[in-house]
Amino acid sequence: MVIGAMRAGRRSFPVHGLLQVDVTDAVAALDAHDPPPSFTAFIVGATGRAVAAHPNVHAYRDWRGRLVTHDHVDIASLIEVEHVGATLPLAHVLRDADVRSVDDLSRELRYVAADVGRSESGRLLQGRAAGLMRIPGLMALVYRATGRFERLRERSGTVAVTSVGMFGRGGGAGIVQPTIMTLSVLVGGRSERPRVVDHEIVARLVLDLTISVDHAVVDGAPAARFADTLVEVIEDPGWVDGP
Repeated sequence: MVIGAMRAGRRSFPVHGLLQVDVTDAVAALDAHDPPPSFTAFIVGATGRAVAAHPNVHAYRDWRGRLVTHDHVDIASLIEVEHVGATLPLAHVLRDADVRSVDDLSRELRYVAADVGRSESGRLLQGRAAGLMRIPGLMALVYRATGRFERLRERSGTVAVTSVGMFGRGGGAGIVQPTIMTLSVLVGGRSERPRVVDHEIVARLVLDLTISVDHAVVDGAPAARFADTLVEVIEDPGWVDGP
């Protein structure tokens, strides 16, 4: 499935932006919850709210070349799960991520991690589709069709958020492999770094983020405006305590 998604992404023209975001206040806001929600869920919620403010960044072109936009933000996120004795990344779609609370998103991520059958893609792995996935080239064709037809696109999500930060220590950014998604956000490492706050140098917790957009759909200026909004939403986490 992963290889098929990457092969389907060969037709995109990705542009990458490397961001450093102050998450000191965000981590404090999450730790105030009992239990603390997932940090990935927080990034998913922040991404959903920023995308809702700039909907063109997750538009796509259908099979006739027409630009298609969305009225919702469904985010596909990779979850590490156990399946038939192996550990693998499962793509799960979090629906309406722009209006849901971080606690709600976090619960769904944990439910799927505990039972792959709670995700549509997990049920595919458990069913007959697992055998069909072994046919060479089939998944790449499926993903290409998904990227061009509206109903299939709705089932796959409109934005991708993935994380590599938990696999290493300290900071560090990564470059996500292009898939059918117009917008992808990769969560890198986080570490304490010197930042200027109120004209003073202080130690703050800083996160590395990589934003990747398909330049065939999104121009540089809209992508930059989205990046500004995303940083603002992450660094001002007052919305975390909302509904």
